[in-house]
Amino acid sequence: MESRPLVPGRGSLRTRAQDQDAEQTYKRTAEKALEVNLNPLWYGTFAEIGAGQEVARWFFRVGAAAGTIAKSVSAYDMTISDSMYGASERYVTRERVAAMLDYEYLQCDLTLRKQRGADTAFFAFSDTVVAKAFGRDNECHGWLGIKYQDSPRSQPSSIMIHIRMLDSTAQLQQEALGVLGVNFIHAALTMGSDTSKIISSLFSDLTRSRMQVDLIDFSGPAFKDTDNRVAALRLVQLGLTDAALFDPAGAPRIPMEVLYKKNVLLTRGRFRPFTSLHNDMLMGAASQYFCEGQEEEEVVSLQNDECVFREDTIVLLEMTTRDMMEGGDLLDWTSDKGIQEDAFLQRIEALSTMGYSVMISSFRRFFALAAYISTFTRQSIVLAMGIPSLARLFDENFYSDLNGGILEGFGRLLRFNLKIYVYPTLDEKTGQLITAKNCKVEPSVQLLYDYILSRGTIVSINDFDERLLRHGDHL
Repeated sequence: MESRPLVPGRGSLRTRAQDQDAEQTYKRTAEKALEVNLNPLWYGTFAEIGAGQEVARWFFRVGAAAGTIAKSVSAYDMTISDSMYGASERYVTRERVAAMLDYEYLQCDLTLRKQRGADTAFFAFSDTVVAKAFGRDNECHGWLGIKYQDSPRSQPSSIMIHIRMLDSTAQLQQEALGVLGVNFIHAALTMGSDTSKIISSLFSDLTRSRMQVDLIDFSGPAFKDTDNRVAALRLVQLGLTDAALFDPAGAPRIPMEVLYKKNVLLTRGRFRPFTSLHNDMLMGAASQYFCEGQEEEEVVSLQNDECVFREDTIVLLEMTTRDMMEGGDLLDWTSDKGIQEDAFLQRIEALSTMGYSVMISSFRRFFALAAYISTFTRQSIVLAMGIPSLARLFDENFYSDLNGGILEGFGRLLRFNLKIYVYPTLDEKTGQLITAKNCKVEPSVQLLYDYILSRGTIVSINDFDERLLRHGDHL
């Protein structure tokens, strides 16, 4: 195939793509790889485990790789891998890619520092992934990292990302991984400390249907002013993932690790602030959801149907960047101009003091949120909400864009192992208690409500403080 110069006088693209369509599809990827290869400043190593050497392959494919690649390795055998990076119980982890980066960077720097350290910025790129396995429906994910100098003889900085690969075949996943890796390396080496620019560049030549990035970690002198909590929010805001999760200490975590095989008790809100009513609702839901405090014979009869154990459960406070209500305002840390970082951090820090994990998602509807959580756990899910939120859940306008309307919405919600625990309220006119059992929705959907209530999906929270209802804050 005839080569096409990309940078006149300095090199050419020599693609091995099977057809011209593929070459055109990844044209920007090839340009980025060649730009890195043709810059004499950068020199480093590539170490890839789990899906071929698809990232390094791009740099070899476009030509001039001798100016960039000191070494390329793929340590598939566990014993060989352990001999290089140390023993490990699991191989697709943050700790593993960090060990790979440390080893490869140190080897490159120590070996070549005297020879070319005065005018070279060294780097090490590593990835460890699990791709689609033949005959298995496994979760396909991985870690990518780069440790690099932003100038010769400077202290290194690092970026690590966690990805979910969504293509249906290993070949397509390898292809997408190669493109992402090129974007990742190019962004780190060319975009300085501009984390927003780095994040927004990762999906060049890719679509969200193929890949998600659900965690990114910046460290080192280049990112001394970067807050990784804000970076996690940007992943959601820019559409690289559906949700970001923060542990009770406020640190970003991978949803699949936190939610795996866990029961989930979740409440959605704005939490500005987290009120006594929010806490009473969660405590009331927990008293019915958790087996603790029940007689032994009750636990035996209930544990396969209703109650679960606290240690097997994650309690989540979830906020959506898309307001549930039609015409609703934006969350107060976002605006048409972007993220208000201080307001967001204050909210995360305030919620962290409550000891709960926090999820920020882009989901508008509960069935989409439930589907996302069910990706990582087969255990039960409880949504705790107040009467006003329950009424909105049965608002037909909320489903106007679905072909099947509200019936489609609830059909998609009820397919999961899910219950809705409902916190009562007081009628503003009569002062009478409104619970899930006597709640009235629009007449056109009352029969649907009654059916879902009768099948046990909607459950009244019976343990609550009525004084808070009469004198406390609103949910």
